[in-house]
Amino acid sequence: MPKILGISAFYHDSAAAILDDGKIIAAAQEERFTRKKHTPDFPVNAIKFCLEQSGYSIDELDAVVFYDKPLLKFERLLETYYAFAPKGLLSFLTTIPVWAKEKLFLKKMIYDELKNVGEYDKKKVKLLFPEHHLSHAASAFFPSPFEEAAVLTIDGVGEWTTASIAHGKGNEIIFLKELKFPHSVGLLYSAFTYYLGFTVNSGEYKLMGLAPYGNPNADETRDYVNLIKEHLVDIKEDGSIHLNQDYFNYATGLRMVHDKKLEQLFGIKKRKAEGELEQAHCNLAYAIQEVTEEIVLKMAVEAKRLTGSKYLCMAGGVALNCVANGKLLRSKLFDDIFIQPAAGDAGGALGAAQAAHYMYFGTERKPNGKTDNMLGSYLGPEYSDKEIELMARKHKAPFLKMAFNELAGKTAALLAEGNVVGWFQGRMEFGPRALGNRSILGDARNAEMQKKLNLKIKYREGFRPFAPSVLAEDCKDYFELEGTSPYMLMIVPVKNERRKELPANYNDLPLWERLYYLRSDIPSVTHLDFSARIQTVHKETNARYWELINAFKQKTGYGLVVNTSFNVRGEPIVCTPEDAYRCFMRTEMDYLVIGDYLFTKTEQAQWNEKDKWKEEFKLD
Repeated sequence: MPKILGISAFYHDSAAAILDDGKIIAAAQEERFTRKKHTPDFPVNAIKFCLEQSGYSIDELDAVVFYDKPLLKFERLLETYYAFAPKGLLSFLTTIPVWAKEKLFLKKMIYDELKNVGEYDKKKVKLLFPEHHLSHAASAFFPSPFEEAAVLTIDGVGEWTTASIAHGKGNEIIFLKELKFPHSVGLLYSAFTYYLGFTVNSGEYKLMGLAPYGNPNADETRDYVNLIKEHLVDIKEDGSIHLNQDYFNYATGLRMVHDKKLEQLFGIKKRKAEGELEQAHCNLAYAIQEVTEEIVLKMAVEAKRLTGSKYLCMAGGVALNCVANGKLLRSKLFDDIFIQPAAGDAGGALGAAQAAHYMYFGTERKPNGKTDNMLGSYLGPEYSDKEIELMARKHKAPFLKMAFNELAGKTAALLAEGNVVGWFQGRMEFGPRALGNRSILGDARNAEMQKKLNLKIKYREGFRPFAPSVLAEDCKDYFELEGTSPYMLMIVPVKNERRKELPANYNDLPLWERLYYLRSDIPSVTHLDFSARIQTVHKETNARYWELINAFKQKTGYGLVVNTSFNVRGEPIVCTPEDAYRCFMRTEMDYLVIGDYLFTKTEQAQWNEKDKWKEEFKLD
């Protein structure tokens, strides 16, 4: 019965996860505790939480597992600089001293950092280092419901690998094919994230959200697709790619691309952060999204060919591209797909622990063939009534406490009246998505809700779409989805009968006119292309959230709500009742529900820190 701690750190999205005899006891990202989004810091707080949940000390663990092999990364850096010499001298002089100081002595760093968690006997700690893409693959396959499956991992870069195809069987993962640095789908997508004015490693989802504003039939859009394929990326039939390094700068430089070369190629300047969005930017976003989808689908076809499997598991940052995932699902290439909800580097902590459990310790795996083992991804901290009341006393915050069935009905009525409600329940989610325990909710029928949420609650770009949480049993009434999407990782079409007819010149209208055009009877979750990134809500994994949406259905006839993460722009998702109350008071949210407690904005004392979050959190 091995007890294993997994750790991801020192790049971005540091996290920790703990297993006890294969069961996931806890998992959390360090950013939720330190309030520093995408922090690379050693996850001291996340580890402390995981150990507290498990009841074990460091000495009682059978292994501590780090999510990649740092020496292989160092080898890649040295070989890359050597291959590109004399280019990249500045980058070399900047990067190598950091690596020499930190990464080459990683074992010592881990031992030293663990002392900040608690006292332990170094002789009792077994440190393991699986490869980066094995950690990703393990995080996807081992918690899946499948006895065997094709496993596809796609991200920026691990040690050398940027994408892999493997075959998972029982307690083994066998790698069949790998794509190597500098050729990377993730880095290609991140290059366009950077070029279109968003932040690499956090703005990729903005690029994905911007793509539907592109005109798919415009000559400019088709030209962009052709230019990308002719000059930037050579796509092979098996999904492998070759990137033309004349245009990219990430291998040896301090930026993603050579700005001037791309400006000459596309005829538009690099967009500045927060700069005005033009139609050309939208068309370019559409073009790179289309190219990315083509690559991912080809990789999936190759995975099917190599494994012959009916099932697919996915992880890595590119597996968070919900549009590509939705199209892959609808292609019916596989009977079913499981995507790790914490698909990025945070999930590497969990995958590293699982790789050790099944492959190092050789433990038998017993999937049930029906449900995954992620427990809804509700793996973080939860808080007692006493802790909620102590927070309320600290802020002199009036509240109303009531039985949950009464509270669900009251909250449903508030949502139906057009109010925005912060919803904080149970254990915090693991991964980038709020899944109904750390969420901000609204009415999907309300045509003004998207604008209100973006501009007055989240303080983010107005073009950003919002996702629906829908009762799993009602999903088919609203969306074209066969199966489920519990982790909000699939974008699917809104059903035709719910759509409004658009004017013939719709794609030629200015961006903001298209955004606020009434497209369906659930307008605040219907994106420009009639798509929605959906979460199916299941009573078995989140009874309280299901009860709330069901109460909303009883009042309105609609079994879905708008769900966005409980945070403001640049802030990690809230973790504690204190975080939730501060976010509630900083914004124009109308009500806050924490556990069985209802806080009404108009009854709260004056909040004098309303705009301080703009200084506290760096906009992403």
